[in-house]
Amino acid sequence: MRAALVVHPASGLGRAGRIADAVATRLRGAVDDLAVIRVGSVEESRSLMARARDSGLDLVVVVGGDGSVHQGVQFCAEHDVALAVVPAGTGNDLARTLGAPTDPLAAADALVADLAADRRTRIDLGRVEGGGPAASRWFAGVLCAGFDSAVNERANRMRWPSGPRRYDLAILAELARLRAGRLSLVEDGGRTEVEATQVAVGNIPHYGGGIPICPTADPTDGLFDITLVGRASRLDLVRMLPGLRSGRHVDNPVVTTSRAREVRLGEANGWVAYADGERIGPLPVQVSCVPGALTIVGRVVSG
Repeated sequence: MRAALVVHPASGLGRAGRIADAVATRLRGAVDDLAVIRVGSVEESRSLMARARDSGLDLVVVVGGDGSVHQGVQFCAEHDVALAVVPAGTGNDLARTLGAPTDPLAAADALVADLAADRRTRIDLGRVEGGGPAASRWFAGVLCAGFDSAVNERANRMRWPSGPRRYDLAILAELARLRAGRLSLVEDGGRTEVEATQVAVGNIPHYGGGIPICPTADPTDGLFDITLVGRASRLDLVRMLPGLRSGRHVDNPVVTTSRAREVRLGEANGWVAYADGERIGPLPVQVSCVPGALTIVGRVVSG
C-alpha cells in the first residue's frame, strides 16, 4: 500500500504540525510506502497530491481539521483514492462522524488498527454546482447558507480579535442586523418559496465543531437531511441556542426538517453558501447527494 500523509501544519493553531512526525512513525509500520506532504495552501495541497497520485497512490491520510479534510475529499473523490482522517483542527466534524478518537495520536493508533483489519466504508458525498467561478466541488459534511454563513463572512473579514472571540463578536453583529431572506427551496423537484433565516443541507449530522444541525443525517443512506429555520426573530434564535448541542432545536416551531437527494437553493438573495466550513459562493447553488462516492478507512459510527 502506498500512502500520503498530508499535513496542514497551521491546523488547530499549529497542533497538526506538532504531531505530524509522531503520526508518521505510527503509520510507517502499517503501509508499504509513506510520503509525508506538508502544505501551507489549498493550491499547494492540490499540486502535491497530484504528484503523489502520479506515483501510484492508494490512501491519503489528512492530519488537520475540516478545511484540510475538505481538500483531501476533492482529490480522493476525483481519483478513487481512499481517505483517512487524523483530527487535529478545531472542528473535526467528519472525524467525529467516523468515530475517530479526539486525541490525534489515539486516532492514528485506531487508523493503524483499521488498516490491519482492512476496515473500509463507502460514504456519500455532496456535489455542489454554482456559487461562483470555483463552482463544481465535493463536500463531505454540511452545506449551509443564511445566518451562520453571514457570521463566517463577517468573521473572515475581521482582523481582531483572534480565535473564538472573533466569532462571538461576529455573532453579536449579525444578530443586530438580523433579517429573513426570500429563499426558493427545491427538493427532489418540489418547490417551496419561504422567508428563511438559514438552511443546512447535511450529509453528516454535525458542523461547527460538534453542533448536530442535522441530527439524523447518515452519510451512507443516499439522502441529505435538510434543516430549515424560517422567519425568526433575535429572541427566537437566542432561545434556540441552548438546544443546538443536543439537537433539540429541530423541535422549535420555526424549524422544519426534510430529506432529499437533490436540493436547489435558489435566488440571488445576498446569502453565501459554505460547505465543510469552506466558502462556496453566493446563491443560487444546486446540491446533489452522490451515493458511495468516497472510500474511507474505518466505519461510520454516528448518523
